[in-house]
Amino acid sequence: MADSDTTIPAEQGGATLGDALGEALGRPASTADDMAQDEGARQPVRDEFGRTYATGKRKDAVARVWIKPGTGKITVNGRTFEVYFARPVLRMMIEQPFQVAARDGQFDVVCTVRGGGLSGQAGAVRHGISKALNLHEPELRGVLKAGGFLTRDSRVVERKKYGRAKARRSFQFSKR
Repeated sequence: MADSDTTIPAEQGGATLGDALGEALGRPASTADDMAQDEGARQPVRDEFGRTYATGKRKDAVARVWIKPGTGKITVNGRTFEVYFARPVLRMMIEQPFQVAARDGQFDVVCTVRGGGLSGQAGAVRHGISKALNLHEPELRGVLKAGGFLTRDSRVVERKKYGRAKARRSFQFSKR
């Protein structure tokens, strides 16, 4: 059932719900109906500078990521990502969303990341880049979703329990 098909009682003028919504938002009735029909098509989300923002998370790390069309320069906490993530595996992990979407070297990335270790931070940056790419170009959603980049990896370290050495490890047993 579409919102514009629902009618409102005669006391309010007998208008459709879409017309009433348009009036409440200060828009003409026709644009409210058009807006209800266009909801299926995702629109790019960009600020006035052409940037797209997203937040990525992994373990205890949280990354705030901004992407904009550029030359492929990636900056993490004010440093180039080659310096910040010294291990090649972490750098490869961060570049994966661009490679899968065939957008290598087309976007500049600026991000700040806090919490966790380097591996968790790299995962958070990758998650943030994937979400920002999805917002910047909605037609990439299928490719990114199939690669598993849009899903937040919810695995976290299990807490230590009392009477145990670690989360599950017992203290060494001594018979005598």
